[in-house]
Amino acid sequence: MKIVTTVEELRGQLRGQLRTAFVPTMGNLHAGHLSLMRLAAKHGDPVVASIFVNRLQFGPKDDFERYPRTFQSDCDKLEAEGVYVLFAPDEREMYPEPQEYRVDPPKALGDVLEGEFRPGFFIGVTTVVLKLFSCVQPRAAIFGKKDYQQLMIIRRMCRQFSLPTEIIAAETVRAADGLALSSRNGYLSEAERAEAPTLYAELQSVASAVCQDGGRDLAGLERAASDRLRGRGWRPDYVAIRKRSDLTVPGADDRARGDPLVVLTAAWLGATRLIDNLEI
Repeated sequence: MKIVTTVEELRGQLRGQLRTAFVPTMGNLHAGHLSLMRLAAKHGDPVVASIFVNRLQFGPKDDFERYPRTFQSDCDKLEAEGVYVLFAPDEREMYPEPQEYRVDPPKALGDVLEGEFRPGFFIGVTTVVLKLFSCVQPRAAIFGKKDYQQLMIIRRMCRQFSLPTEIIAAETVRAADGLALSSRNGYLSEAERAEAPTLYAELQSVASAVCQDGGRDLAGLERAASDRLRGRGWRPDYVAIRKRSDLTVPGADDRARGDPLVVLTAAWLGATRLIDNLEI
């Protein structure tokens, strides 16, 4: 595996490549990330990964400095997966001058759910992804469904900017007890880790209830799930049942047509914020 740290080196390595598959990451890789690398290999050649902890998507109360950096371990894992190039720039390389030009997703999609609780988050995400796409120029890029809203926003960004990059969605990878794999799981104490699968169990409960009663009282199902989480010591930001197509609240007509839904949640367990979702 070739490790490059500058855009010039990256472009030199990829010159003439027309089928590059790309997986952007912030490092601290786990089995979920590695599954993205394997999926990338099915959709292009060579596979390029990036590791860059993007300050733009961290708010003032977020954990930028605390975010785990495990570069050597990450390199070993990527090499074992057959990744051809790892792009690992520092901040000066990615942002040699203040990043005054930014991508601002539409408020109806970017300022709800995660965007409501993390203002500016998706501006930081879309800006760095667009910049990485400009550097790598991939034919395909892989993003996990665990970050459902992010996946939708990036896919729409590519469509509206006519980018020649196909966005491939990867299924969420879970531990045996159902907890979605995440770099932030490492922040959990032993007791919190034992409690953490409750979040996915609540998603399953909501999805089952929607299927059983046809979703007549979606808001009631959301409130009940939030209350159950609070009763177990969680601090939920949201439990939301939305249309898969655009993350808007489904109306009676949408439910009558059988529009596909997804239930999404974000909740604090101790000092750790976990997100998850389940398509219905």
